[in-house]
Amino acid sequence: MDRREALKLSLLAGAGLVVGTLPAHAAECPGDGTPLQFLPKQAADPQAHENDIAKYPKCPYCGMDRKQFHHSRMLVHYADNLADGTCSIHCAAISLSLNIDREPKAIWVGDNAAASEVKPLVEVDKASFLVGSSLKGVMTKRSKVAYGTAEAATASRLANGGELANFDQALLAAYTDMSQDVSMIRKNRAERRKRMMEQPGRPAEHKS
Repeated sequence: MDRREALKLSLLAGAGLVVGTLPAHAAECPGDGTPLQFLPKQAADPQAHENDIAKYPKCPYCGMDRKQFHHSRMLVHYADNLADGTCSIHCAAISLSLNIDREPKAIWVGDNAAASEVKPLVEVDKASFLVGSSLKGVMTKRSKVAYGTAEAATASRLANGGELANFDQALLAAYTDMSQDVSMIRKNRAERRKRMMEQPGRPAEHKS
């Protein structure tokens, strides 16, 4: 078992998210039951990271537009060539939890060291993360921003605060923050729905 697998298992066990072995009858009901309905839906692709936004335009866990959040997006490429394109490390952590028996062969993240309009992907093992800076987080209160070079991450830390981290440390922070972040997201979405219902000209809900 490699270092990442060991960390993943220990994190999930501590969070109560480890999924046990699928029951024998699960294969008889494709798409039914947990975690089968959460498996990556797109066809297997050995080059999933190429043109990833076109292939995986929406995050499967929150529905957010990955092009809009290109700077925080991630791509988890599993050993069977199925891939999950997510909006953030928050949702990538969910993917890793739900696909506990699917080994990731590569994990990619948007490179904020790049000046391009749409940030290119960089493998997480080559990236440096800045955790808890003043930069706005995506799906989290405590931001976790990736840079393709340690120099860029250090420069950002000087400007924005936070702590430098590798991917394993950033992933641990994502799992640590999960409960509070989910509560925050749920509250924000409820408030957004309420504002939409209160917009002028919107039909009032029928009350019995």
